[in-house]
Amino acid sequence: MSSLLQQSAPQRCPSPNHGARRGGVQPDMVVLHFTAMQSTKAALARLCDPGAQVSSHYLLAEDGTLLQLVPEARRAWHAGVGQWGDVTDVNSRSIGIEIANRGTHPFAHAQIQALTGLLAEIVARHSIVPRNVIGHSDLAPGRKDDPGRRFDWRRLALMGLSVWPETPADDGGVCQPADPCAFRAAARCVGYPDVPDADLLEAFRQRFRPWAVGPLHVADLAAAQDLATRYPFLPSPSKPEPSRPDQA
Repeated sequence: MSSLLQQSAPQRCPSPNHGARRGGVQPDMVVLHFTAMQSTKAALARLCDPGAQVSSHYLLAEDGTLLQLVPEARRAWHAGVGQWGDVTDVNSRSIGIEIANRGTHPFAHAQIQALTGLLAEIVARHSIVPRNVIGHSDLAPGRKDDPGRRFDWRRLALMGLSVWPETPADDGGVCQPADPCAFRAAARCVGYPDVPDADLLEAFRQRFRPWAVGPLHVADLAAAQDLATRYPFLPSPSKPEPSRPDQA
């Protein structure tokens, strides 16, 4: 991973939208987003608008240019209402990275190159484990769908920057229903919150089976159980966060 650490210094574009990390916690997660806006310029304007009350630590432009909006020591407002494992104040525990993408087209090669370099630096700097590099849709199923089905999570996993299930190839789409209770139990063990079955399945597939459609399949269950076995979410060593509505 040493070659990935040669990330050029980001351009500073300070956003006023940040605060102190509650309870003095340190970041042990990374949350990836897409901007769902027409351009980096439009996304930057919103992320720096005091009236919008949203921000992120970093914004990756279409050409791979890296902008830093909020210092990593501060709490950016990117995750909003959601949960991962026992973490309910994700903003206080995470670094947020926005990738300029409308959500309707592939991510640019230059962006992914810049992202892998940035991620390698962040996880090394804060000792973040791969299972805690997640998407916005993971912590807020049904409410958020970024970074979406076009994002290449498997590539990050192969580089040691995220996780991926080790399961047999699909059976060509033949319908093989699975036990929804077993799937829910495995997904919850991975870190997914308690949400309706349809939202849970969609969020899981966006991340780990982006080609899949239709009802819950045995391949979904196998993937979830593999991840639950190898990468279970471990309870936070810090005191629980206060349960109050989050920003952004």
